[in-house]
Amino acid sequence: MRRNKQNSLNNGQNYENCNICPRNCGVNRANGQLGYCGCDDKIRLARAALHFWEEPCISGKNGSGAVFFSGCSLRCVFCQNYDIARAKVGKEISPAKFVDILLDLQEQGANNINLVTPTHYINSIIKGIEKAKEQGLNIPIVYNTSSYEKVDTLKRLEGIVDIYLPDFKYFNNDLAFKYSRAKDYKEVSEAAIEEMHRQQPQNIFKKENDITGKIITEAEDGYIMQKGVIVRHLMLPNQMEDSKNVIKYLHETYGNSIYISMMSQYTPLKHVEEYPELNRKVSRTKYDQLVDYAIDLGVENGFIQEEDVAEESFIPEFDYTGLD
Repeated sequence: MRRNKQNSLNNGQNYENCNICPRNCGVNRANGQLGYCGCDDKIRLARAALHFWEEPCISGKNGSGAVFFSGCSLRCVFCQNYDIARAKVGKEISPAKFVDILLDLQEQGANNINLVTPTHYINSIIKGIEKAKEQGLNIPIVYNTSSYEKVDTLKRLEGIVDIYLPDFKYFNNDLAFKYSRAKDYKEVSEAAIEEMHRQQPQNIFKKENDITGKIITEAEDGYIMQKGVIVRHLMLPNQMEDSKNVIKYLHETYGNSIYISMMSQYTPLKHVEEYPELNRKVSRTKYDQLVDYAIDLGVENGFIQEEDVAEESFIPEFDYTGLD
């Protein structure tokens, strides 16, 4: 029944003169041209499956319904999802199939729909979610992003996205340019996170699989986020000062009205060999120093990672699981 709705979804609309992200390519993706993201107007996915390696209040025991999009508007040199970020991996999905995928993930028991690197597909995503909701989609929508976002683009997501899961990668724009070719990353990300927080100023959680409807406003074991903002920071080798500046900015700006997720999982893959300073893992000692710094600042709402998470085994197989 769902597949008969394909004609009501126009996948190509509004990708002409594309300026969805801060790259402002201006290309006609609807005519097959590729933006900086590496994509035209067709939805391309690399994987859609239950994912268990997000923050506990996102994955829970049931898993997060992670939808991995092909392409990326930031394309960091150290990206853990390098092949899909460069749009080297991706299967074309019809608009109707996209709706099916969202509903199928809900049927599998996913705690949420987790849109991973979705920015450049926002037009198709909005339409797809609206159609899916008409057909019974009722779990939270997570927007999992690099934060290299336009505020005007994010405003279109108000009332659609329940949980924002942005990165704050760099405080120093010299690093942002060196590793992501984004000389304005700091300012763009600060404005983007401010807009995300405006839309979702309160963190709300519900116990996993609980049908009573009881909600709480602080993360506890067994509770799944329903609304709110979690800002991630991936600690890079040799960048302690920049990491401290990121944590300090977030805490001074938002206090404990957001959650800060400090990540130690950086994994040096083959494509960083030309960046010797990045070609190693973050030591546990350095990571613990960052965590101690956050505690000393007064950060209470946060997530930290255990040892031995910097492994390639934590990177999903982008083998088109869930797309058939």
